[in-house]
Amino acid sequence: MPAPQPQPCTGTPPPAPAGPPPTTPPGLQVPAGVRIQLIANVANARELAFLPTGDLLVGTLGNTISIVPSADAAGNAGAAQVFATLPDSPAAGVAFSANACAIYVGTQFGVYRINYKPGDLIASSSPQQIASVRTGGGGGHVTTTVAVSANTLYASVGSSCNSCSESDPTRATIQQMALDGSNRSARAIHIRNAIGLAVNPKTGVLWVGDAGQDDLPVGHPYELLDPVGTRAGVPDYGWPNCEENHQAYGSGASCANQTVPLVEFPAYQTIIGVAIVPANNSGAFALPPQYNGGAFVAMHGSWHQSGGIPVAPPRVSFVPLSGDVPASSVNWSDPTTQWHDMISGFQTPSGSRIGRPTGVAIGPQGDLFVADDLTGDIYRIRP
Repeated sequence: MPAPQPQPCTGTPPPAPAGPPPTTPPGLQVPAGVRIQLIANVANARELAFLPTGDLLVGTLGNTISIVPSADAAGNAGAAQVFATLPDSPAAGVAFSANACAIYVGTQFGVYRINYKPGDLIASSSPQQIASVRTGGGGGHVTTTVAVSANTLYASVGSSCNSCSESDPTRATIQQMALDGSNRSARAIHIRNAIGLAVNPKTGVLWVGDAGQDDLPVGHPYELLDPVGTRAGVPDYGWPNCEENHQAYGSGASCANQTVPLVEFPAYQTIIGVAIVPANNSGAFALPPQYNGGAFVAMHGSWHQSGGIPVAPPRVSFVPLSGDVPASSVNWSDPTTQWHDMISGFQTPSGSRIGRPTGVAIGPQGDLFVADDLTGDIYRIRP
């Protein structure tokens, strides 16, 4: 008897109650040629991931993940609702694998798999833990971001501290494993808090955005974005002693083997989310072609202040790429030359904030989605 063939991981979701009509959020600015809409609200929203039905998964700082049905519709999205409850929090990281037909969730102490039945608006199977992280206990940096490339699952685990020597081998690393959690190993080490993970849909290469350490000379270290998947072996990003272009911040540090990032942002920006646009991006609501193949980066902004005003405002930026290479090289004297703002206005001139972007995702119809954990708002950006 021939082996059973895998079923396609597609389906039609049942009708969902309509959410509120899209509105234009006041105060936020986007470039000419696109508009921004507020389509849903999920308290403490973090990372985003699309299901093949056009429904949007939303990780949170609580122990639940939510779903926004029909997020990529022409008009109203469906009303947001809880999709699954996890045994651990924060359930901030979410990813979807078509190969496994499964949803992956990263929490403080684990990586969970939820088998997906196409069309589910509430999980039809219980979360199963497939990996443990932060095996040495708590500490700082409690979120775990997850990403999938083909048959490999990645999970980023932040450091327990601002600057220290870790005893827990999962800390300050990116872990890689099979889709069932087996064959786990480190994909990158000495990377302080790699919250932003994304896979280039054309090349399958993993990209990472990192939140750098505090209490160094003002304005340093820059915050990095890098195609870790192009790096041979297990790249060492140098934390806590080395940053930027082999810059030593620890006494007696040897930085010759530190991986030098391909993209840099100003210090304290705090990268939370990364999404890479398909090189041949298409769909009813596809972004203008100048965004094809590039990376959107959501930055939470700083708690560091000067004169009572946070020095790094929240923003969503765009980095032009050619494959997995930035369109321009790092200017080590000016970390603002490789990117430009896609969404600004989250911080007023007086320093007050109306939002803090977190997760980003590209919808099946080619548009951009952004989460905000200050307001809980989910934004949709399209022509």
